[in-house]
Amino acid sequence: MPLEFQSESHGPIAFGFFNIETDMLLLDRYFFFCTDFCKVLSEMAGTPEAGKTGISCEGYHIADPADIGDLMGSISGNHFTGFIGALYRKFPFPKKQEAFKQNPEGYRTRAEVETMVEEYGRPFQTKCIADEHFDEILIGPYRFTRNTFQELVKYIWRGGYPRWKDEKRPSYVLDMKKTISRSASPLFANLFFPT
Repeated sequence: MPLEFQSESHGPIAFGFFNIETDMLLLDRYFFFCTDFCKVLSEMAGTPEAGKTGISCEGYHIADPADIGDLMGSISGNHFTGFIGALYRKFPFPKKQEAFKQNPEGYRTRAEVETMVEEYGRPFQTKCIADEHFDEILIGPYRFTRNTFQELVKYIWRGGYPRWKDEKRPSYVLDMKKTISRSASPLFANLFFPT
């Protein structure tokens, strides 16, 4: 489930996984795949100066909240609207609460999810850019402090809420952690990954 994070530019916004059968993330009204975002994070960690010039991240923007849909209505199975509704029709919330775990193989549904999101949103390319002192980072139009940005990274590592199924992380998340753990970038300084 997406959680609320404090942005410096837009106040509290939602970030995170919103369906356990896809690795797509939402950031307010922007949607992108975790596989791609982890590559961006790895590139920022591996080449600190690249973070200052900006690293491109592709995704989708859905401007109209009605086209985004009703997450809680879709989870409950009684209000399937917008992109999220279409996704939950295809991949419904599990009948058993204990089955509610983020699928580490969610990246396999990418082609289906892209077909669905293209009906509601437009493709966009944005940049992730760190400021001169690596104290803040922009992800598209959203500005975060370094601490909040690191919380976004930890959210991905955990598999959000409800965490990765069987605590098994996809290889792209493990690769991201390895690169960040060796990074000399101040953006990732003092970042400890929870167990």
